[in-house]
Amino acid sequence: MARIVMTASAVLLGAAGVLLSFAPEVGLALLGVAASPAALLMGQLVGALYFGFAMLNWMNKDNPTGGIYNRPVVVANLTHFTIVGLAMLKFLTGSQPAPGLWAVGAVYTLLAIVFAVVLYTHPFPPAGGQPKP
Repeated sequence: MARIVMTASAVLLGAAGVLLSFAPEVGLALLGVAASPAALLMGQLVGALYFGFAMLNWMNKDNPTGGIYNRPVVVANLTHFTIVGLAMLKFLTGSQPAPGLWAVGAVYTLLAIVFAVVLYTHPFPPAGGQPKP
């Protein structure tokens, strides 16, 4: 499961990172944000952060992940997706957002939950195939 989650988050964050880095006006328009010079700069900065996170996840997708394995990477992803998911929830319930933001909020919330599960799930089956009591 962890490999699928790492790959999916890498692809999603990478796509958002490339879009916001190289076409911030398009990305901001999809989010319903006016393209002021400051907003374009912030879009590019966020795009660079997303692309960096995508590369981190992509490079770790084949490594054991969960429990004590790759814990810093999982905690960083959990923190990111949880904080943004909560911020999105607060924003979505208090304003008239662009319709696409509901989908973004749902994806962030889902990834936060999945990374929480990965954090507390051991990546290897127990020895002998029997669960520990």
